[in-house]
Amino acid sequence: MNAPYDGDRGQGAAGDPAGQVPPSGRPAQDPYAAPDPYAQNPPVPDPYVQDAYRQDPYWAHDVTAQDPVGEALYDRASHPPPPPGSYQDTTQLYQQPQAQQYPPDPRIWAQTPPPEPAGVSRHLPYGDDPHTTQFTGVDELVSQAGAETPPPDAFAHLYRDQQGLARTPVATEPEPLPVPPPPAKAGGRASGLLKSSALMAAGTLVSRLTGFVRSLVITAALGAALLGDSYTVAATLPTMIYILTVGGGLNSVFVPQLVRSMKNDDDGGVAYANRLLTLVVVALGVIVAVAVFAAPLLIQLMSDTIAGNAAANNVAVTFARYCLPTIFFMGVHVVMGQILNARGKFGAMMWTPVLNNIVVIATFGLFIWVYGTADTSEMTVRTIPPDGVRLLGIGTLLGLTVQALAMIPYLREAGFRFRPRFDWKGHGLGKTVKLAKWTVLFVLANQAGVLVVTQLATAAGHASGRDGTGILAYSNAQLIWGMPQAIITVSVMAALLPRISRAAQDDDPGAVRDDISQGLRNSAVAIVPIAFAFLALGVPMSTLLFSSSGLESARSMGFILMAFGLGLIPYSVQYVVLRGFYAYEDTRTPFYNTVIVAAVNAGASALCYVVLPARWAVVGMAASYGLAYAVGVGIAWRRLKKRLGGDLDGGRVMRTYARLCLASVPAALVAGAAAYFLLQSLGSSAGASLVALVGGGIVLLAVFFVAAKKMRIEELNSMVGMVRGRLGR
Repeated sequence: MNAPYDGDRGQGAAGDPAGQVPPSGRPAQDPYAAPDPYAQNPPVPDPYVQDAYRQDPYWAHDVTAQDPVGEALYDRASHPPPPPGSYQDTTQLYQQPQAQQYPPDPRIWAQTPPPEPAGVSRHLPYGDDPHTTQFTGVDELVSQAGAETPPPDAFAHLYRDQQGLARTPVATEPEPLPVPPPPAKAGGRASGLLKSSALMAAGTLVSRLTGFVRSLVITAALGAALLGDSYTVAATLPTMIYILTVGGGLNSVFVPQLVRSMKNDDDGGVAYANRLLTLVVVALGVIVAVAVFAAPLLIQLMSDTIAGNAAANNVAVTFARYCLPTIFFMGVHVVMGQILNARGKFGAMMWTPVLNNIVVIATFGLFIWVYGTADTSEMTVRTIPPDGVRLLGIGTLLGLTVQALAMIPYLREAGFRFRPRFDWKGHGLGKTVKLAKWTVLFVLANQAGVLVVTQLATAAGHASGRDGTGILAYSNAQLIWGMPQAIITVSVMAALLPRISRAAQDDDPGAVRDDISQGLRNSAVAIVPIAFAFLALGVPMSTLLFSSSGLESARSMGFILMAFGLGLIPYSVQYVVLRGFYAYEDTRTPFYNTVIVAAVNAGASALCYVVLPARWAVVGMAASYGLAYAVGVGIAWRRLKKRLGGDLDGGRVMRTYARLCLASVPAALVAGAAAYFLLQSLGSSAGASLVALVGGGIVLLAVFFVAAKKMRIEELNSMVGMVRGRLGR
């Protein structure tokens, strides 16, 4: 083996380059040394060693080639070794500076070292091309430190062949100036999306407003006593059955499969849509037939109190048999609407419920025109005529029928023709049914709580002997109470949900946390003062809206609305927090959370029914609803916090809610006192309630705004600045 250092090669690099000559008493003769003419005894060549060096092919080559490290790195193709005998020592690339004779003077600034040479000044022993190798000195690094160069496009090679450009641009030609893109045409894809979103938002708002008017007209026609409760139970029954049987899985599982088939199938999903619509029609037809036949049992399941009263049971069963066929039209409407949505037609599904509300409003308006309001006619379950029951039942069924049939022209316009198909097997419908189990369990848990509250509320209303203490009063108060949530919180989260979903897909828990925190704080600016407004002004608000059903029942509904009031805060927080789980496609955790909320709500409502007087039992049930969501928020918050790595920006969120509550407490106290004083002074009529509501609302907003400004709530300041910017002030 070649020795790594020359000093280890026998007598040196020139004497024995291979280290193969054994030591002897006399020094070995150098075959290249000139003979000494003055030597008295010239050495005689040893015949045994004179040809020993011929076995080493490297002994006469470049001595640096004997270094195994240099031999491995040396590129002989680019730099061939010098011929034998012409080796010269290479100069060192870097030399140590000469030691100074005297130490440097600290009073004199150090002199700037000379710059590095601009040209190639170093020996390149490893095959580098001196024309393409660049050395950057310290001066160049310092002068170019602030220059930012854009990173190269790592994906340019994917589309270089489509651009038709050369791989290496010519440096001598100047780059052409970029051509400005043509102006976007009006009515493009983005414009169409904005128009569709605005159309859907407008349809949802109008639908909710007409639905609210519908509740007012129903209460004015039937009152808030046992007759109104009977109709409410019968009208609620189809919705519960639809959600429990078909609705939950249809919305969560079948609809995504429908959209996916429309995008991926060769026929645009027409066959799958026809199969799904046929399956829904058949299933809902069977469900409707069974439900209509079992209407008395279903009424008893909903309310033992109504089933135990012969007159009330007769009216409720009649109403139910008119209302239960609406299950069929609910499902058909949903499937048709999703088929249209997959084809880019979004407005029909949002606007057709308005037709349903208009038909029902007209029906009950006609009933009032014929029989008068509940306050003047004093109609009960015993005195309502069969023609009146038939009128209301047919009108309710007609509303859902018109809502579903109004989708057909839109389907024809979109190019869809319904053709019944019964080849369900082998097309993924069975597997899709299995995927809906968590959604069905979610709906089942939610509806179980509703069932318990309906039973207890109807029983309490009948036992109290007062109007406005039953399930109709509970439903009306809950409808008013939930409107801010539907308008404010849902709107805020609609803008944040895409960001939360993208952050969850990118596995960025920090971004998910920030967006959820922003959604909670932005919605709290409006939700918290409105919750305290319900607490302070619930009575004049309900008296103004439901005075046609009687002042006593309207005042009772006002107390229920007050009990609901503060529960709006945890209800809104729960909605925002659950969006975090849905962003991670986790539906199991919301199911367990819903089970807990339903169990707490049912247990607390039963306790209120047992402990409180019958008049105040439903008021306690309304407070139990908010309590159940407060418990659910605590559990969901801890689970989401653990999911996001132990941080949910809780300190900042709690400070915002605490400051908003501190600003709302004095505002609610002053506004409630002002409204009470006005009602005592002007009476309890609808006009007096309007004055009390307006006066108390102005006082509440003024006190809240002043207190919030003093506390420097940044979210309120941001909202005020945004409103001023929109108004141009």
